[in-house]
Amino acid sequence: MKNIFLRAALITVLLLALTFLFDSFRNYQLAVIAATFCTVAGLSLLIGLTGQLSLGHAVLMASGGYGYALSAGPAADAGVDGSALVLIGILGAIMLSGAVGTLLGLASARLRGPYLAGLTLALVIALPAFASQLRILGGEQGLSAPYVAVPELLQSFIAPEQWHAWIAVLIAALTVTPLAVMRAGRAGLRMRAVHGDETAARLSGVVPGRVKVGAFIASSLAAGMGGAALCIITQSVTPGGYDLAFSLLLLVAAVVGGLGSISGAAVGSALIVLLPWLIDTAISAADISSALQHRLSGNLTLLIFGILVIVVTIMWPGGLAGAVQSRFVRRRRRRTRTADKPEHATTS
Repeated sequence: MKNIFLRAALITVLLLALTFLFDSFRNYQLAVIAATFCTVAGLSLLIGLTGQLSLGHAVLMASGGYGYALSAGPAADAGVDGSALVLIGILGAIMLSGAVGTLLGLASARLRGPYLAGLTLALVIALPAFASQLRILGGEQGLSAPYVAVPELLQSFIAPEQWHAWIAVLIAALTVTPLAVMRAGRAGLRMRAVHGDETAARLSGVVPGRVKVGAFIASSLAAGMGGAALCIITQSVTPGGYDLAFSLLLLVAAVVGGLGSISGAAVGSALIVLLPWLIDTAISAADISSALQHRLSGNLTLLIFGILVIVVTIMWPGGLAGAVQSRFVRRRRRRTRTADKPEHATTS
């Protein structure tokens, strides 16, 4: 466990230091990756460890965003600012996403496979129409979140985008580290036991329903924290930003990175944020007509993501993180064999 906390601290400090080398746009991208990482990490553990397939995790991320805006907005009107404002907003995000996650978790204890996937899919499809009809959620325009300014002591050498990247990275560290601890501890063992054989898990004293509900709540809270971080970055939350396409992108990130892997979730999150930008940049730089650029924009990204999922699934079923890990294991085995050969030779 100490290694997990030490590794998380080192990675967090490294990312915070890297923000001084990035421009405003790169820091914005880093902040979005960190916010997405929270959600993808929770989704990856949910599917990889318990086998519960969720196609609507964007709903849980939206719950975190709405919870932050609903809490931070009135607090800002009352004169609260700075870290207190962020903490109040995050508390609202945790409460709302936790409530939604608990309801879905209770359903997940009774639903299996395609039934749970169908329920979450229906929720993410209904979210835009449902949220647009509620005035408390701002309708189709959504809700605006208060601007989180850079503290006065840091304004001389930190830009607003860099400050928001710091906030997002810290939120990701506080969110994902407990997931890593849970994955490596007894909770992770119980989840794997339930995923492997529920009957055998019951005979071992594990309650499958309780494990599934707990896993779904943990994943929901992580998604809610990601939604809160994204709301801080964009200063708004709209139902159109959490549609079915975005929800499927979160699933793509989890699958391509490697289900059940924290590092794989980081790789997948960076991929779904940076790859569309790279493709759009290449299309804009290409010497083609504007009509063709308009057709390729968005559609080409979906095509490449589809091809990427197929290739990774066929060549590396464990995802990119599993492929890298298997290479390290092979190298270690080769080194061990070469180190053992002289010993056998001398003994013979």
